Amino acid sequence: MKVIFAGTPEFAATALQSLHEAGFEIPLVLTQPDRPAGRGMQLQPSAVKQYALSQGIEVLQPLSLRMDSKDPQRAAEALAAHQRLLSTPYDVMVVAAYGLILPRSTLDIKPCLNIHGSLLPRWRGAAPIHRAIEAGDTETGITIMEMEEGLDTGPMLLIEKIAIEDSDTTGSLHDKLAALGGRMIVEALNKYQHQQLEAVVQPEEGVNYAAKISKEEAALDFTQSAVEIGRKIRAFNPFPGAHGAVNGVVVKLWGAEVVDGSGPAGKVLSADAHGIVVACGQGALRLTSLQKPGGKRLPAAEFIKGFPLEGLSFS
Repeated sequence: MKVIFAGTPEFAATALQSLHEAGFEIPLVLTQPDRPAGRGMQLQPSAVKQYALSQGIEVLQPLSLRMDSKDPQRAAEALAAHQRLLSTPYDVMVVAAYGLILPRSTLDIKPCLNIHGSLLPRWRGAAPIHRAIEAGDTETGITIMEMEEGLDTGPMLLIEKIAIEDSDTTGSLHDKLAALGGRMIVEALNKYQHQQLEAVVQPEEGVNYAAKISKEEAALDFTQSAVEIGRKIRAFNPFPGAHGAVNGVVVKLWGAEVVDGSGPAGKVLSADAHGIVVACGQGALRLTSLQKPGGKRLPAAEFIKGFPLEGLSFS
């Protein structure tokens, strides 16, 4: 079975590796163009591109797949990509966190299957892992679905649940779901080629959307409850990193646990080797891992040695 793969970040690279190691022939990989990253803002290839090139798989990086784009360069690259797809023998396209919309012209060439990191129809959209943690969901999973023009609206082929642990961050849950997605897409394609999968239309009840995460969301409001703030800290770890300000200094918060306590919202109630307890709108949080600008993530006990917080307030 010949598979064209489209994806960009580590989540997708895990699936690509699973398909490759399972023996599927992958004649072509689509991924987004190299982007500036790091302190030097040097162009960096995506995780998918890095894996594909390491295995000698051809990589295509169009700016767009929409041939009707008003941008001449994007339209030209989309046309070239479309022609490349038409000239490449393949049976199915697998898509995972690609980041570009697949137009009808692409969807009509061959079946397109998507690896989505939620239990559809809950959390359609760009940030299902972040939003599930932020909302306090107790479970999530992977849905393998047939793609159509709507945003994550296609029929479901395979679905599997996993629990969201109280300690899970977006980073840890991402890794669990990436591994699950890699295993499931191999299972799905093995069943697909033997017509052993049943397409199930998504229910209309329970639809919601996981909007893309913005950096502005990472600024915490300590008038919210400790439970809500704790979820945000976990949801925004590792990106964009939840933060509060102390005396005008922005401090990123990477770990916290809900504890008993009360006081003016944002007030540091105690700061010692056990953690930094901060009053919230309801309850309190014990901050366990923090980072100041230009510094490293530190356990609370180490952080307060260079940044005393006793009696101060977060805003």
